Amino acid sequence: MLDVSLSRSASRLCSGSTRRDFLRVGGLGALSLPLLLRAEATAAEKKPKARAKSVLLVFLGGGISHHDTFDPKPNAPAEIAGKYKTIPTMLPDLRVTDMIPRLAKVMDKLTLVRSGAHTNDHHETATNWVLSGRFGTPFGDYPAVGAVAAHHFGFTSTLPPYVAVPRNPSFTWELGKSAFLGGRYESFKAGDPNQPGYKVQDLSAAEPLTPRKVERRESLLKAVDGLAKRVEGNDQIATYDEFHQRAASMILSSEARKAFAIDEESPKLRDAYGRTTAGQSMLLARRLVESGVRFVTVNYAGWDHHAKIFDSLDKKLPEFDQAVSALVTDMHDRGTLDNTLLVVMGEFGRTPKLNKDAGRDHWGPAGSLLFAGAGVKAGFVLGKTDKHGAYTTQRPVSPADVCYTVLDSLGIDPRKQLTTPDGRPLEVLDQGELVRELFV
Repeated sequence: MLDVSLSRSASRLCSGSTRRDFLRVGGLGALSLPLLLRAEATAAEKKPKARAKSVLLVFLGGGISHHDTFDPKPNAPAEIAGKYKTIPTMLPDLRVTDMIPRLAKVMDKLTLVRSGAHTNDHHETATNWVLSGRFGTPFGDYPAVGAVAAHHFGFTSTLPPYVAVPRNPSFTWELGKSAFLGGRYESFKAGDPNQPGYKVQDLSAAEPLTPRKVERRESLLKAVDGLAKRVEGNDQIATYDEFHQRAASMILSSEARKAFAIDEESPKLRDAYGRTTAGQSMLLARRLVESGVRFVTVNYAGWDHHAKIFDSLDKKLPEFDQAVSALVTDMHDRGTLDNTLLVVMGEFGRTPKLNKDAGRDHWGPAGSLLFAGAGVKAGFVLGKTDKHGAYTTQRPVSPADVCYTVLDSLGIDPRKQLTTPDGRPLEVLDQGELVRELFV
């Protein structure tokens, strides 16, 4: 029997009873069926209508400086303003720093949110928060929205529903994982597409096996299978056969091989993105969402500049500017933005004031995010920060708001209930709301 918890997200009748209660007590008279149908119709109306088929998240691990990119404060004191000048964009009243001139030319295709805000300045804790929408420990108590999408949509083809390029975000350990949902909903790690002769691990036929190697592998598989039968409740072991079968399917699948075949793109387009890990990862991500992958995370780390920030940004921002602007332009020109939600964000912003080492430290109260596609307004700026870029002064957008908006865009109810390993029902999100201003 299907269990439906009596939570605020359960579908109730006007009397307060759920459908399960109705089914258990049996018929309640001639008016009960119409009442039930009306209740179900109301519940269906509340289910979000999908705006996006896929989500492409570019995650700027470490926390990009909003002062030195999208929210400059040129009139602030030098220790806040930094060294970069500002330039106009395609939007009349919007200026950004002169380090992102290509992005300045595509701001008419994006929404810039200048009011990302939360209260945590710790990498792992903040990253898990912004990727899951729920605050917990640094160890990842809650599944990332990519894993929730994989759980919701399941495996409908030989392509995995959740892919990380090159891998999940990582500081001292891997983040953005499936938590209690289990190993079957972890991301598929695509590796670095900028490597010469790039091939996805486990997606190429294995080297020829001698009869002796075949015999050894069969013995090992039998041993592992025997162990799995004796171990209960271990998700990694329980899903071993499932992983094995999917890997085999991907190797044999022309669909999967083609999706990851970045060498099929023209040299000119690959050059436009930049022959860097970041640029080629974004190009591969575009191929994957076009092939039907539901959620792709591009892990673009290296933004944690506590010392000599401008020495680092002088090198890193041109790469960022080229890759992201090429991604936006390419997705727009191909029509990929019509059914893909693009999100660019880190786990927090950086401190307004330069520290003693000429760097900027972690700063949760303010940061900038980019959105595009799937009905997002083009050429729009949401939110403001104060004159020093320290605190949000208009329309704060929380991690839960971002994750709510992502899930809602995919047609996933952010209040839907998951089941923990101990059988406890748990809402995907317990806070947050749709950022309605983003949409047309």
